[in-house]
Amino acid sequence: MEARRFYLAGQAFNAQDVWLIVFLLASFAFGLLFLTSWAGRVWCGWGCPQTVFLEGIFRPIERLIEGNATQRRQRDASGWNARKLLLKVIKQIIYVSIALILAHWALAFFVPVPMLASIIRHGPAGHGVLFTWAMGLTALIWFNFAWFREQLCIIVCPYGRLQSVLLDKQSLIIGYDEKRGEPRGKKLHVVASDSPAVGDCVDCHRCVAVCPTGIDIRRGAQMECIGCAQCIDACDEVMDRLERPRGLVRYDSLAGFESTPKQVLRPRLFIYAGLSAAAALAVFLDVVWLRTPFEANLLREGGTTYVLDGTTVRDQFELHLVNKHVEPADFELSVIAPEGMTVVLPQPHLHLGSLESLRTPIFATANRAEVRGPFDLNVRVRDVTAGRERTLTGHFIGPPNPPSN
Repeated sequence: MEARRFYLAGQAFNAQDVWLIVFLLASFAFGLLFLTSWAGRVWCGWGCPQTVFLEGIFRPIERLIEGNATQRRQRDASGWNARKLLLKVIKQIIYVSIALILAHWALAFFVPVPMLASIIRHGPAGHGVLFTWAMGLTALIWFNFAWFREQLCIIVCPYGRLQSVLLDKQSLIIGYDEKRGEPRGKKLHVVASDSPAVGDCVDCHRCVAVCPTGIDIRRGAQMECIGCAQCIDACDEVMDRLERPRGLVRYDSLAGFESTPKQVLRPRLFIYAGLSAAAALAVFLDVVWLRTPFEANLLREGGTTYVLDGTTVRDQFELHLVNKHVEPADFELSVIAPEGMTVVLPQPHLHLGSLESLRTPIFATANRAEVRGPFDLNVRVRDVTAGRERTLTGHFIGPPNPPSN
């Protein structure tokens, strides 16, 4: 990070390549739109780091230490005692330890791992900035997974609010089969012979109890549903015990729940997929195929436009060269100039390390009597390592000649 060097897929990038992130983000965004239109909030339930870390690390630790949700609610409702305090302290110590690991893991994306290990061993005294980042990330991670949790999905994340425009009747969602489940109740408690047939839903509220965001999936598609499918597992367990078919709560589309024809392939899917592929293709072509493994710019030396030296005119240019190879590379410079012009290249052969930059001057001299306004001067930069070259154009400028008598 300090050297502004970034590496991805065998390619080296510097700070001037940040604009490529726009294409990556666009590709990810359109890909997420496609995934949502096709499979609902499957990203939220199965791919989002918030869900992965919460359901894969923090919540299992909580169940291991304090028991299931029912046991935790009963303990929280009771008064404080030594056992309750001990369990809470142990859980929070483990949470803080995991948060510390995740914070340093995040820092390792920007600080080389051997350097980070050395910094940790020597203490925070000489690395105040990194220590502040580590402690800030630790506090943020702990606060999020120890208390804020699903409130991040409901309050902060805007993705849930986009469902109303991304989902249609053909999108795959988690839902409740109202035709099969209603009216709710236990068949053993039907007392009137003329009462309507009781559905398969026994109104046990297991789907509500296991929902991380506390919604009732039987009320239809809701913004708070993150697609984790825990309600499906809970309902299937109840159906198994009652020896009834699974799928009362299941993955299906609104069309499927309404028993109307399903249509998987539809125009919006092709539009989202096309936009995502276009953005990804643009990045691929630029980075892998069209990207030149070096950056070169020909600039006019600041201060003066030209210099008069007797009967000659001298222009001075500066070539700025950046090696974007992962390894060191060799470069050769040459100038294509009009006849009669003298060009001085102090450094025609250059050797640059990875992402190393260098500025070298170029002097062009011409006879004042032969200068008839600006003309082009071409500088060819050849990458010996990759066999690629670029031609840069500069404009030679001289004083206007006085009219002849």
